Amino acid sequence: MNFPFDSRDLNYKSPFGAVKVGTQVKFNVALPLEYAFSSVILCFYDNDGYNENVNLAYKFTKDNVIYYGCTFTPKSSRVSFYYFKIQRDVVTKYIKRDPYSRGYFTDNNNAPNFQLTVYNAETKTPNFIKGGIYYQIFPDRFNYSGIKKANIPKDRILRSDWGGTPFFMPNSQNEILNDDYFCGDLKGIEQKLPYLESLGVTVIYLNPIFEAHSSHRYNTANYMKIDPLLGCDSCFSELCSTAKKHGISIILDGVFNHTGDDSIYFNKKNRYDSLGAYNSTDSKFYSWYSFNNYPNEYSSWWGFKTLPTINKSNPDFIEYVCGDDGVIKKWLRLGASGFRLDVVDELPDYFIERIRKTIKSEGEEKLLIGEVWEDASNKSAYGQTRKYLLGNQLDGVMNYPFRNAILSYVRTKDKVLFINSILTIVENYPSDSLNVCMNMISTHDVTRAITALAGETEENHDRNWQFTHVLSPSQYEHGVNLLKCAMVLQYFLPGVPCIYYGDEAGLQGYRDPFNRKCYPWGYEDNDILEFTKLLGRLRKNLPALSDGRLNFIDEPEDILAFSRISSSGETLVFLNSNDNTYKLKKNLNGYECKHGEYINNECVLSPYSFAVFAKS
Repeated sequence: MNFPFDSRDLNYKSPFGAVKVGTQVKFNVALPLEYAFSSVILCFYDNDGYNENVNLAYKFTKDNVIYYGCTFTPKSSRVSFYYFKIQRDVVTKYIKRDPYSRGYFTDNNNAPNFQLTVYNAETKTPNFIKGGIYYQIFPDRFNYSGIKKANIPKDRILRSDWGGTPFFMPNSQNEILNDDYFCGDLKGIEQKLPYLESLGVTVIYLNPIFEAHSSHRYNTANYMKIDPLLGCDSCFSELCSTAKKHGISIILDGVFNHTGDDSIYFNKKNRYDSLGAYNSTDSKFYSWYSFNNYPNEYSSWWGFKTLPTINKSNPDFIEYVCGDDGVIKKWLRLGASGFRLDVVDELPDYFIERIRKTIKSEGEEKLLIGEVWEDASNKSAYGQTRKYLLGNQLDGVMNYPFRNAILSYVRTKDKVLFINSILTIVENYPSDSLNVCMNMISTHDVTRAITALAGETEENHDRNWQFTHVLSPSQYEHGVNLLKCAMVLQYFLPGVPCIYYGDEAGLQGYRDPFNRKCYPWGYEDNDILEFTKLLGRLRKNLPALSDGRLNFIDEPEDILAFSRISSSGETLVFLNSNDNTYKLKKNLNGYECKHGEYINNECVLSPYSFAVFAKS
C-alpha cells in the first residue's frame, strides 16, 4: 500500500474528476492492519454551511491492508471538499490531501482536503468551438483597412507609423491616456479572414469594440455603438457574415463592471450632450453608480477614477444589458456568437446568471467565457465561493493555470510539477467546461510568450526598462524553440488553443503596452507561422482533441508524453523540449504517424520536436 487514498486513481475514486448531479461516486480507502475495526467516515462540507457524512463499510483484507468503501450520490450542484475520518477507541486520524492529490495520515484536521465538483446534469456547452481554435485580436493593432472614417473625436492621436511603439510614458499631468491609435478596424479584420482561416481559426475573440476614448477601449463610452475608428454596426454585421463563410465565429468582450468616466453614462468631461451621472443627480444613469461625496468621490475599479464602477444590482442597468432591447441581444442579433466577460470576479452570481440566460435565449450554441486567473472551480472572491462552472453561469474560462503550467514546464522542465498542475484543473473542472476553455499562452494582459520564455523577467522593472529590453538574436532563436514546444502543449491538451494575434508571427514584448504592438504584416517570422499552420492542420484532423480524456504516459525524464482518448479514437503526443535527441522504442501497431519520425518501431525526437500518432 503506497497511499491510503488517491483521488486521481480509479481504484480509489470512480469516476474521475467532476461529476454531474445524480452520479454515483465510489470511494475506497486502504488502511494498515493496525486500524482494524476502525470507524471510517467520509466527511463532505462546503464554505456555505453544507455538511454530510457517509460511513465506509469493510470490504476485505489483503497483504496486511484493510479496504473500506462506499458509494455517494450527490443530490445538488456545489463545490464540496472532503476528507476521511478514522476512529478507533479514543484515537482519531484523518486522511488528508498532499500536493499531488494523494492521501496521507495526519492528526491535523486543518490540513488540505480533497475537492469534488458537482455540476448540473443538464449542463451543455457549445459544440461549435470544441476541437477548434480561438484567435484573440486587439482591434486597434491587427490590421488597418485604409478606409477613412468620419466623426472621429478630435482629441485622438492618429498614428501613421504602423508598427511603431505605442505611447507608454505619462504626460505632464502624470497621466497615461492610451490616446494614440494605429487605426486598426473591423474592415481590416475582414480583409484578413482568409489568413485566419489558413491558421485553422474557428473563433475570433475581439477585445472591446464599443465606443471608448482609449485605444484599449475597456473604458466604455457607449455599449450600443461601434467605436467610430473601427467602423459601424453594418461593418460589424458584415464581418460576422463574411467570417461565417470562412468557418469562423465572432465573440465580443463584455465589460460590464465599469464604464469610462468619459461616457454617455457618466459624462465627467462633458463630451456628450446627454445628462450623465456626474452632471446631475437627475440623470437617468445616476443610480448606476455609487457616490460617496457627489460628484467627485465615487466607487471606481481598483481606484482608477477614469473607470467608475457600476452598481450591478441596479435593475435599470441589468435591463440595459440583458433586456430584449439590451446590449447583449443587439450584438448577438447582429451576428456575434457569444461574449467573454471581463473581470468576471467583480460580477455577482445573479448578474452572471442573468447574462447567461440572455445569451442562451438567442441559441444554446452561443458561448459565454469568463476572465478568471485562478482555478475557477474553487475561486473565492469578496468572501464568496464562486459558482462559475456549476452549470448556471459560464461555459468556460480563460485558462491561465494551464498557461502558467505550460510556460513553467518549457522553461524549467519540471515534469512532475507540470503534470500535477494540469491534472488539478482537469480533475476540478467539468469536462464540458474544460473542452471550451481558452488555452492561451499570451494575452493583452501578460508578457508575450516568446519574451516570457527566453527573456529576462520584467518583475521590478519599469516601462522604460521594458521598452529598451528586447530579445537578442540568440535569445530570440532559443525563444522560437521554446515557443514551439509551448504551442504543442497549448494545442493538444484539453481545451481550445487561443492564439494571441502576432504570436504566430514572432511578436515579442513585455506587458502593456509592449504586448499590444501592431501585427507585423510583411515582416512575419515564417518559421513560426508555418509551424502554427501545421498545428492547426493536425488539430483539425484529430477528433479526439475535441473531447478526449487526458492520460499522461511514463517516459524518460526529458520526454513528456500523453494521450487523448475519446469515442472517436486516440491521439498520442510525444514532446522533446530539450536540446538532445531521443530515440524511443515503441510498438505502435494500429497507430498512424501524423507527424514526426517513426521508423522500425523507433520514434526519433530531435531537439525541440514532437511526434503525434493517432488511431480510430
